[in-house]
Amino acid sequence: MPSLGADMETGTLLEWLVKPGDPVHRGDVIAVVDTDKAAIDVECFTDGVIEQLIVEPGRRVPVGTVLAIVGAEPAGQAPAPGPAVTTAAHVTSPLVRRLARDQGVDLAGVPTAGPGGVLHRADVEHLLPRKRDRMPAAADHLAPAATRRAMRASPMARRLAAAAGIDIATVAGSGRDGEIRADDVRRATQSGDRPAVPNLVRVGGTTAAPTATAPTATAERHPDAMRQAIASLMTRSNREIPHYYLTTTIDMTAATAWLRARNRELPVSERVVVAALLLAATARAARRVPEVNGVWVDGELRPASSVELGLVVSLRRGGIIVPVIADAAARSVDRLMATMRDVVERARTGHLKSSELTPPSITVSNLGDQGVESVLGVIYPPQVALVGFGAVLDRPWAVDGMLGVRPVVTASLAADHRASDGAVGARFLNHIDRLLQRPEEL
Repeated sequence: MPSLGADMETGTLLEWLVKPGDPVHRGDVIAVVDTDKAAIDVECFTDGVIEQLIVEPGRRVPVGTVLAIVGAEPAGQAPAPGPAVTTAAHVTSPLVRRLARDQGVDLAGVPTAGPGGVLHRADVEHLLPRKRDRMPAAADHLAPAATRRAMRASPMARRLAAAAGIDIATVAGSGRDGEIRADDVRRATQSGDRPAVPNLVRVGGTTAAPTATAPTATAERHPDAMRQAIASLMTRSNREIPHYYLTTTIDMTAATAWLRARNRELPVSERVVVAALLLAATARAARRVPEVNGVWVDGELRPASSVELGLVVSLRRGGIIVPVIADAAARSVDRLMATMRDVVERARTGHLKSSELTPPSITVSNLGDQGVESVLGVIYPPQVALVGFGAVLDRPWAVDGMLGVRPVVTASLAADHRASDGAVGARFLNHIDRLLQRPEEL
């Protein structure tokens, strides 16, 4: 059971996406785990073959509990080379199988051009744009409509359906691509049309009745679990961390001018927002000032070797979650923008991966889109700093003795006084300011 946050002590295994004998690779999504904040896709940490699934779906276990055993792939078991195009559903990763399941595609009928009959994600995605226009004769590649709808449901919708005793496969989805949202389940509950859910859990691809020692995730989840988790962590932060706060106002004239010019060269779907510039400047400044980029453990600061940038994301159902942008200081503004857009969308739809919830080395809270002028945050332990940004606003601003109106943003730093002093914090904020005056270097 991975640790998906400083406040996580236990997690509930919701679903296995593999079975014994399946080949897996590092980064493959192999299971779904429920935390107090969200349902998270758990990735495999090594290449090999699933030897044994130890924890059954529905069981809540402490962090560090062994969930499954991954063994080395036996020598001589690699698939033999095959023809250029073959029918392959035998050699696939869990990620490919899950994509096919979610989209209602039967892998047995998917052609592949990969060597040895290996089915890749692109082979499945190649079929998806044509699914809407298929002739009835090709319907053998599609799962029943009820099954497809059931597989396209948010974690919150699944939990609400389980709690209400509703078969989620019978609920009409109003989300993108027919995804079932929490409101869809609530409407089904109010309508009184409530087909019962069989009292079964999935175990290694089969079904079995849950035992008394394997309670369901819904039964154990308190309705305010996320709020309680946040309260516990923030209480610990205020109790243990001697915060100090610094703020500065940054002239964004150069940054916004460069951004307008840059966006004129990009298609609408790839345009960059100010938030990406702020993240890029923060990551590079954190790399230059290691006293704010690390964790406080066992009475000492442990600087991080790279900038693992946490991004506070507010969830539509309430609460927050903090996914991580790995090695953020090494990413261009364009890459940061793409990653930020992707991570925020998946955080709000409940599709984050376990690798995206590893502990950050520094966190950013940006409430500019809410019109807030400044943010004085609370540090997430064991980190030693949190950066806040408000909205970019037009304000009177003096330059070379001349008063004018310029776009400015208030940047704040909440820092741990055990790890740094005010002078270090000021140097960090000054680095952010200088970087934003030369946005072309970001």
